[in-house]
Amino acid sequence: MRLGLVVDLDKCVGCNACAIACKQWNTSGTSGSLTDYRPYGADPSGVFFNRIRHYETGNYPDSKTVHFPMSCMHCEEAACVTVCPTGASYKREEDGIVLVDPEKCMGCNYCAWACPYGARELDREEGIMKKCTLCVDRIYDENLPKEERKPACVMTCPTTARYFGDFDDPNSDVSIASSKRDGQELFPELGYKPVNQYLSPRKKVEIKQHEISEPDLVRKVKDWVNKVVEL
Repeated sequence: MRLGLVVDLDKCVGCNACAIACKQWNTSGTSGSLTDYRPYGADPSGVFFNRIRHYETGNYPDSKTVHFPMSCMHCEEAACVTVCPTGASYKREEDGIVLVDPEKCMGCNYCAWACPYGARELDREEGIMKKCTLCVDRIYDENLPKEERKPACVMTCPTTARYFGDFDDPNSDVSIASSKRDGQELFPELGYKPVNQYLSPRKKVEIKQHEISEPDLVRKVKDWVNKVVEL
């Protein structure tokens, strides 16, 4: 089993609903509180598992803003796990989710430096590294209806730009979406084999415009009306 996400960059509108839902759920979940720094100050910040980057592509007037959500990719060859000196970072065999054991983490930052996706967040107040858990406490909660056993970010996305499922299951939502739109890994050349995939924005379709010649009678009527107006 390889649980992960597919994000459709064509649908994402950069509303940050996924980031807020993620923070709200995980603050009360297994990861404990996600600390805020200066929440009411001039430069508020804090711990987030999901952050949305914004990029401008193309040239005016054909430019386009691409909203790019990024969180832990749950890599198959996770460098963050390899470099961790205490074994706090680990990858679960049963579903492939990469997690951090807070009892073992000493906040050394090695995993954050090893991660090329910027997915690790050091909680400076607790001195513990934190990251996306795919809402592991939610997706296996049998008290929830089956259709709600998904990460908070997937549940809250207003444009259904996020999909969740098992990449080893060809009939899962993520496998179907990825095969239909040629899902792409982020930085595959690094060899970390990220599980999460992205669907690239579709190319703009050029619509040809055809000139429609006016019927001779319509043209004559217009000419007559113009002459009358001038008088």
